[in-house]
Amino acid sequence: MQLNYSSEQKANHFMASLPLLPDFGQKLVGIARLASEGESLRLGHEVEYFTLPVRSLLNRCTGVRMPFTWTINPYRGCEFACKYCYARYTHEFMELRDGVDFEQKIFVKQHAADLLRQELRQVKAGEEIAIGTATDAYQPAERRFEVTRAILEELARHRGLEIGIVTKSNLVLRDIEVLQQIAANNRLYVNITITTLKTELARILEPRAPRPDLRMEAVQKLNQAGISAGVSCAPLMPGITDSPRDLEALVRATAEAGGKHIFANPLFLKPCSAAVFLPFLEKEFPQLVETYRKRYKHGAFLPASYGKPLSQLMARLRKKYGIRSDYDRYSPRTAPASGAEPASQMKLF
Repeated sequence: MQLNYSSEQKANHFMASLPLLPDFGQKLVGIARLASEGESLRLGHEVEYFTLPVRSLLNRCTGVRMPFTWTINPYRGCEFACKYCYARYTHEFMELRDGVDFEQKIFVKQHAADLLRQELRQVKAGEEIAIGTATDAYQPAERRFEVTRAILEELARHRGLEIGIVTKSNLVLRDIEVLQQIAANNRLYVNITITTLKTELARILEPRAPRPDLRMEAVQKLNQAGISAGVSCAPLMPGITDSPRDLEALVRATAEAGGKHIFANPLFLKPCSAAVFLPFLEKEFPQLVETYRKRYKHGAFLPASYGKPLSQLMARLRKKYGIRSDYDRYSPRTAPASGAEPASQMKLF
């Protein structure tokens, strides 16, 4: 007899009886202990996957810069290995303090849909759920484990939610049908991150992410399917991806793809990220190293003297190419959340 498994059942069946990750060598607590108990799933291309038996999937966002209330990250760590990634610090909670561990040790969250089903009752009308804020929900692990797919299938059973997805992967197109089901009864938008249209530059900045043209094609196909999608040019890297000519090319391509919005935010450089990013600069852009050290000497954010002209340039380019907003999240075909007022336009990062 042929058995039909859900996405989550397939993932859990695959992860059921594999050897444990070796002891981290110290007494651990909380998420660090859970990570140390994870089961090894695969070793190859310098990337190893582990199970992560988490107790919660839905996390309340406390950051004042974030416009959403809840976050969901189906995985911990990200194989795309973006040199600028700000989220490397999240592995430190598991006592993995080498910045490269973030891209080489990927933790796969177990029982995601079951946890989400229980936790969604905490979400109130007008509170937005953001998927993929600290690790890409459509990274290579998703092809095998389908944790994101299981989460979306659960969300499709609910009404009146506000949901955003951010990704660098065209794998999101695999889930068009379930995304349409979600959009029929909830507010939904997708942000595709594209930091440059230059393929070779993208390859060194984001070594294992899909090509920029494939991502832009995903923007087009999502919008053609009635799913509100736009482009996040974040982070924008001074001297590397911030030339007016390159930004205009990106805005023009977004408009041609039918993108609903596009915004750009400067590089956010935490110390754990700088430990990876600065050696990368020394290798690929040595002429910029001293400039970056000075710019980020006193903090992780660039001053308004950089950000304000950038915002003004993007506003002019959006007007020129007919993109009505920097962050117009919901398409007209997406149903409004029950009892909720239209959300104000805010930036994801």
